[in-house]
Amino acid sequence: MKKTITILIALIAVVVLMSCRFSPDLNLDQFRDLVNPTPAATAEPLLNPTAAAPIIVNGEDIRATDLILTNLYERVNPGVVSIINYTSAGEGSGSGFVYDYEGHIITNYHVVEGAQQIEVDFPSGLKVFATLVATDLDSDIAVIKVDVARDELVPLPLGDSDALKVGQMVVAIGNPYRLTSTMTLGVVSAKGRILDSIRTTADSTSYTAGDIIQTDAAINPGNSGGPLLNLSGEVVGINRAIYTSGTTIEGEAVNSGIGYAVSINIVKRVVPYLISQGEYNYPLMGISSYSTEMTLSQWRLVSDTATTGVYVNTVTPGGPADIAGLKGGSTPTEIQGFNSGGDIITAVDGKPVNVYGDLISYIFINKQPGDVITLTILRNDREMEVKLTLGSR
Repeated sequence: MKKTITILIALIAVVVLMSCRFSPDLNLDQFRDLVNPTPAATAEPLLNPTAAAPIIVNGEDIRATDLILTNLYERVNPGVVSIINYTSAGEGSGSGFVYDYEGHIITNYHVVEGAQQIEVDFPSGLKVFATLVATDLDSDIAVIKVDVARDELVPLPLGDSDALKVGQMVVAIGNPYRLTSTMTLGVVSAKGRILDSIRTTADSTSYTAGDIIQTDAAINPGNSGGPLLNLSGEVVGINRAIYTSGTTIEGEAVNSGIGYAVSINIVKRVVPYLISQGEYNYPLMGISSYSTEMTLSQWRLVSDTATTGVYVNTVTPGGPADIAGLKGGSTPTEIQGFNSGGDIITAVDGKPVNVYGDLISYIFINKQPGDVITLTILRNDREMEVKLTLGSR
């Protein structure tokens, strides 16, 4: 028995000595510690003993999510196309998706703007030239058409953007930087955003484009015109723009995690008119307001009680709001360029509006030129109702 113990100790010593060959900095004291280790010190108490337990990820859930995303891509990607715009200034690229079996394809207006020739490339490898059907500068939509065999066309189903919820997962598929059939994943970051329209007034002031979806799904140059989809594979928006403060060395915009897509409910309202009539007329109120929420300091200059609503900054002379008797800000304040004295719109047709985007989205989705809306307003902190007949842009 003693002989066995002696052999075992000798083997341990040999192993340790072999380790020393690969650890030249190991000194004699360290060697002794390895052979005769001292008892471990008592562990220090945790600084945050109430920390939440780690989340246990279910492998089946991961596999199920992977399957949803891969199946979605395989079903949808055949209906997503790359678009090359040949102009007098050179080439530009973007994305689009198949709308119907007649060969109509939806994209952004700015993707085909100034086109002398439009090329459409399908994931199958088919490349054809397209004709321009109609454009909508207000929401940055264009319809083009290709003449191909029916089995080359995979129309994508259209969803309901009104049913989207913030936090819901979405994917974008498109052609960023000419990397065809690229898929990215994100969530709905916000709804009801507004952007400047490409259409401008006679004095070069931009109209407002409404009912915009904000997403953090990566959208980059070339994604424009491609679909934003829910996990059921339904198109819920057309990827249009990104908010960015930086550029690449080539001077192109860099994704910042804030992307914008035209809601599909706007598309479903506009595109049939573009195909059948070549145009779509948006309703017009004839006011301007602020695209971002006003600060409390600004609110206190216009009201003693309100902190939400649509503050009427200006009213277009002779426009629908002017005819209805709405008032814009006219009294200079301590904030440069900010005038007090304007009406505050708090509801439209009985539906509360907290920001300008709420008002624009409601009108764009539900109303047409000539419709009458009822505005609830605050004027000098006194509530009243105003009837307004919508005009046309």
